[in-house]
This record gives sequence, structure tokens and C-alpha cells, in this order.
Amino acid sequence: MTKSPPIPCFHCGEDCGSNPVVFNDKNFCCYGCKMVYEILSESDACEYYSIENHPGIKINVNEIGNKFAYLDNEEIKSELLDFSDGGISKIKFFVPAIHCSSCIWLLENLHRLEKGVKYSSVNFIKKEVSITFKEEEISLRKLVELLASINYVPQITLDDLKNKSEKKLNRVLYYKLGIAGFCFGNIMLFSFPEYLAVDHFMEETIRIQLSWLNLFLAIPVLFYAASDYLVSAVKGLRKKIVNIDVPIALGIIVLFIRSAYEIISGTGAGYMDSLSGLVFFLLIGKWYQGKTYQALSFERDYKSYFPVAITVLAENDEEEIIPLKKLKAGHRILVRNQELIPADAILIKGDANIDYSFVSGESTPVPKMRKDLVFAGGRQLGSSIELIVEKEVSQSYLTELWNQDLHSYGEGSRTSSVINVVSQYFTISIVSLAILTAIVWAFVDPSVVLNAFSSILSVACPCALALTIPFTFGNTMRIFGRNGFYVKKTDVIEELSKTDTIVFDKTGTITQNNAFSVESKNIQLDQDELHLVKAVVRHSTHPMSTAIYRSIEASGGIELDSFVEIPGLGIEARKDDTLIKVGSEKFITGSSIPTGSYATRVYVSFNDDKKGYFLINNKYRPGLKAVINDLEDHFELFVLSGDNDSELNNLLPLFKNADHMRFRQSPGDKLEYIRKLREEGKKVIMIGDGLNDAGALQESEVGITIADDIYHFSPACDGILESKQFSSLSRFIRFTKISMKVVYVSFIISFIYNVLGISFAAMGYLTPIVSAILMPLSSVSVVVFVTITTTLLAKRAGFKLTSI
Repeated sequence: MTKSPPIPCFHCGEDCGSNPVVFNDKNFCCYGCKMVYEILSESDACEYYSIENHPGIKINVNEIGNKFAYLDNEEIKSELLDFSDGGISKIKFFVPAIHCSSCIWLLENLHRLEKGVKYSSVNFIKKEVSITFKEEEISLRKLVELLASINYVPQITLDDLKNKSEKKLNRVLYYKLGIAGFCFGNIMLFSFPEYLAVDHFMEETIRIQLSWLNLFLAIPVLFYAASDYLVSAVKGLRKKIVNIDVPIALGIIVLFIRSAYEIISGTGAGYMDSLSGLVFFLLIGKWYQGKTYQALSFERDYKSYFPVAITVLAENDEEEIIPLKKLKAGHRILVRNQELIPADAILIKGDANIDYSFVSGESTPVPKMRKDLVFAGGRQLGSSIELIVEKEVSQSYLTELWNQDLHSYGEGSRTSSVINVVSQYFTISIVSLAILTAIVWAFVDPSVVLNAFSSILSVACPCALALTIPFTFGNTMRIFGRNGFYVKKTDVIEELSKTDTIVFDKTGTITQNNAFSVESKNIQLDQDELHLVKAVVRHSTHPMSTAIYRSIEASGGIELDSFVEIPGLGIEARKDDTLIKVGSEKFITGSSIPTGSYATRVYVSFNDDKKGYFLINNKYRPGLKAVINDLEDHFELFVLSGDNDSELNNLLPLFKNADHMRFRQSPGDKLEYIRKLREEGKKVIMIGDGLNDAGALQESEVGITIADDIYHFSPACDGILESKQFSSLSRFIRFTKISMKVVYVSFIISFIYNVLGISFAAMGYLTPIVSAILMPLSSVSVVVFVTITTTLLAKRAGFKLTSI
């Protein structure tokens, strides 16, 4: 009787047996796999199955039960959640089951499985998933049960969150390294008679016993020390992916089987020394790579220069601007309209309306009462508020928030995507070449077959390709950070290198915030009214508001009843029965008349009675002419301004083309102009202040804000340039193009290494042990090359290599 072929499960690929679960004409091995498919199909998310054949993992729904009931406990929830306010919560899980591209796709599309999930992102290296969700639609317990139902069970321990436990991963690597080293050393010791060719003086029984000892010592090497490579290879093959561990695992298995056959059959001593040496040096390489990457890591160093500062109030209400890293628990801080709250704090004064879109993607303001807790990452909308800092700021948390994109899924570096594809086909090619080489040597010299086959599988390495981009651009980010230019993530470096158009905002970008000359013209205000005007502009972070605030000597400590700032127009505030407006002439009077003046006018009215205006003379940033001259040969330059065209004659000698300058532009006009340029095929850099042009910054390929003495952090931007480094703008952009060239050179080096290494291995000149040493060295050498090269080129370009 002919046995029927196995029926693969549509979800996980395992054999369904004789009684498969059938749903939608598809076979499943169990109801768990059927359930996951139902969830995906109901959510129109079946692209998951187009990434790989049978990408899922078999699950057992019955195992979940009440396992996560403890997550309904409010005290435990508060310990676990990173953020929870206004019905929106944020949490990060360590998920050991993350292992392939399908895992990333599914976890980053949780919002399609469960409408209560707002956003999710995966850190593949750390096996972490960050999730933002609505608690009214899905509780923390239900969220974890959802993850468990698709077999991505989070590892939840409060001790880990408090950093009290040591990472087990490193300890396991040390254990494996120790066992592999012990076995390797003893196998070499027992193989000395073979090395010295003195086995003919030894009794046959002793030689056989030594060979069997080698076999027993090789077993823990194969099944424990080499388990990472074997398990990774098996998982990859089950998902129809040939990852980098497949050739290594294949080489290890072939060495073991051949050696075991020789020892058991008595036809030879085997190659257990080569096997144990291969695993030992692979693990040393793994450990060394980790140490090298940790030593060269740019992330911790980069975050220490993150340019956010905050206004701290002394006991006498005197304001002092301090860097974020100096902010301590107990400090009383002042947060103005549109400013970011940098640390968890208690509200003590003012009307707080907190926009948590930076944290959760939810833009509906959350009102807060006095003594309420306000979370880091919120943005105040309205008049200034005062808070007491509850705990010290986490700069890594703020930079992590900056890096997340709550409205974009799955976008990334184009070069990185190409590298991932090349790496996969590279591995398939290496396995094919190793098999072909073995076949050829089988006819030429069978004694070389095993050596050549194992060496090719061991020496070839596409890792250098995958490591080139993060370390080249990562080191470039660190160099930029030390020189006053802070880039959001490595993808921005690549995007900058491809741009051909730059759009400048005027006020606060090409003009100096701290050098405005302010004159009072026809101002008919008594002392009390001046107090009120200063109190109104105190709440705004706009450069002109700041200039007016500094020019008025009266006290501005009056508490307002209401405050509204309208981007591109002005400020409207109320105190008792008095309505105060500060802004453009159109905002005050409803119309605008050209003045012919080179200065900017900011009008003031009380109860719609125009009281005059402040005349603000702009001063351009030092080095602006040199920057424009340097950029105009390589970029098309534009200027957008919300002010009138009074500065046109001053700007024409610099930008030379009046058609490339637009005035009286609202925030919406700026965004549409950037969109129009992009539709024309231009790659646009938008440089602005992050206040009135947040939309334009997001619409451009790369958005950059200029940070003056009072650092204004804009989540909409991709980079922050310190104002004193404005003259170096063209140098930063040029260096991104140099960084791309370093990437291409490292690709060539990796290609040459693999061609030479594979050639020597195919000719039988390399042993598996030498190949195992060369493979990690190739990766490390590429990392060291790109790091040293970018550092030397940065030094030649005039960048400082120590903090500024």
C-alpha cells in the first residue's frame, strides 16, 4: 500500500497528519494555526504569507489560559508601562521568538490584527517590540495574550525593567565558549599521535580509545556549543530562507558525520579537532565581534550630545537655561507653548493641555489639573506652565521617541534593502559552490573533498555587507553630533547624500534669533499694558516673541486667563476683560499694506484697538553668504517666509533669483510648496525653525531645524543643527556623500575578500580552522575600516573628533 504524501500546514508548514483542520480550502495542523490565519485574513493582512512559504509558528491556544491574569493588577501595570495617559499606553517587550523577516512584518502590523494597537516597531537585534495601544479597546493583558496567541510570548520580568538582572545571553556564550575550548584542547591532546605520525608505535586499542574519546568530546561541541548555528539554520530552512548560518551548520554537520563514520568504522581518526576548532574559533569570533561593536558603538556617545535644554526657575523666579543632562528631580521648570516636557513632572501652575502625539501618535490634547503627573515627551499647547521634575530625564527615551515614526510602517534605507537581498542570494550561491567544488575534488583527489567543502562554507561571509551601513553612517552620526549637527537615524545620512534642492525658512533660520534690533513705533501703551504685552510674548517660543520679550523692561509675570498662538499669524490672549493680540498686521486689522521697509513689523492691539507696532530689524547669520555661495553650485536654493517681502532687496544679492523666494507663506503654503518641488522630482532639504514649518519639514526628504541658545526641539525634523555651526552646513552635506563612497569601497573590499577566500578554499589551501578564524576577522576588519576611514576623512574635512 502506497503511503500518502504529507499535507503541510498552510500556516506553519508542519505535517497536518491524517485529519487536517480545513478552513477556506486550506489545511492546518491545529486550531491554533487556523486561528492565526483567521485573524490575519479578517484583518486583510495575508501578505504575511507572501513573504515566505508557511512563515508561521505552531501554537497551542490552551496553554495561554489565565497565565497573564496578573497583568490586570494596576500596580504591576504601572511598573511595566513606559507611558499611560489619555487612554493611550506605551510598552516595550523582549520577545525571544523574533527570528526572521516574517516576525518583523507580523509584529509591525499588529494594528491590522487589533484596532486597539496604534503603532508597533521591532528592534530585531535586541528582539524587542515597542507597542502603543488604546487601553479602552485592548487591555495590557489582552495585548500580551494576542502576542502569545501568535507565539510571540513576551518575556516579562520586573527585575529586568529595573536593571537588576544580568543579561543571560552573554553568560550562555561564555559557557559555550568554555566547553568548546575545553573539548578542542583535549581533542588536540588526544590527537598528538596523529600529528606526530607516531601512531604505529602505539597499541591499536589505545589509538581506538583515543579516537572514541574524541568522538564523545565532540558531541557536546556539536549539540551545545554549535547549537546557535544549527538552530538558526534549521529555523531558516523551515521558513524557506537560506541564512548565513546554513553553510556554517552544513560544514559542521558534514565534518561530524564524516569523522564519526571513520571512528566507528575504524577506517580513520576523523576530523574532530577541525570540528571543535571550527566551533571554538567561530564562538571567539562572535565574542570578539560583540566586543568590537560595543567599543565602536556610536549610540550612547551620540545621545550624550543631544541638544535639548530647558528653562529652570530659581526661588526668586529668575529664569535660567540649562542643558537637559543637568536637569534633576526637584527642579522647577517653565514650559512654554509648543515646548516639549523633557521628564516626568508634577504640574504646579498654569493650564496644561498636553499633546502626546510625539509619544503615542494621538494628537487630541489631554487637559491636566494641578498636582497631576505629566509624562516626558508631551508638548504643552497654550500658555506657559510650571512643573516640578519627578525623576531625572532619560535622553535615550527622548531620542527613541524622536526615532519612532508613528505614521510610517516598513520604510527604511534603500541600500540596506538591497544588501539584505544580496546577502540571502550570496548564501545560496556559497552552498551551491561548495557542493560543486566537492564534486570536482571527488574526481580529482577525494582526500581534499571534505577540507575544501568545509573551508568554503566557513570562510565565505556576507556579514560585512550588512555591517557596512550601520557602522559607516553610525560613525558619521557620532562625528556630526560632536560638531553640533544631530541626525535622527542612519537613514537620514543616506537621504542627505542624494538631495539636490534646499529650501530655507527665513525667520530664525537664516536670521539670528538673538540679534534682532527691536524698536517701538507709535506704541501707545502705559506701563500696565506693557506688562501685559510682555506676559503674552513670554508664553511663545517664536523668535520675534522672544526678541520683544527681551526688549521690554517691565515685569512679565502676570498670569493670563487664556492664550492661543496661531502659527504664521500671531498670539491672542485674554486677561480679565482685556483681549490682547500680538502679530502681523493682517492678524490685527484683517488687511496688510506693503510698507517698503526692510524691517519686520509686529503689531499690538488691545480689545481690537491697534496700539502701534514693534519694528524688528533682521540680522543674518554669520557666514550666510559663504554658505550660499558654497551650496549654489550643487543645489537649487529657495527661500520661504511668513513675513512680508520687506527683505527681498536684502536677499536678492544672496539668492539671486526672485522667483525662488516666496513671502507671506502660511504653514500650509510652505507644505504645499515642498510637495510641489517633490512632485517635480526634486530631492528636498527643508531648513526651518520647527514651529511654523513642521508640516514642511515632514514633507521634505530631510527636515533640519536650527537650534539657538534656547534649544527648541521639533519632533518633525530629521536633524538639528546648532546655530553656531550654521556656517558648516555645506560641509556636513558634502560629508554625507563622502560617507556613501566609503560604503561603496567597503563593499568592494568585502567582495575581494570573499573572492580570494573562496578561491583559496576551493583549491584546498585552507583548513576549516583557518577559515573559521578568517570569517569573523573579515567582518571586524570591515567595521574597523569604515570606522577609521570615516574618522580620518572627517578630520581631513575639518571636523572636531572630540566634543564641542
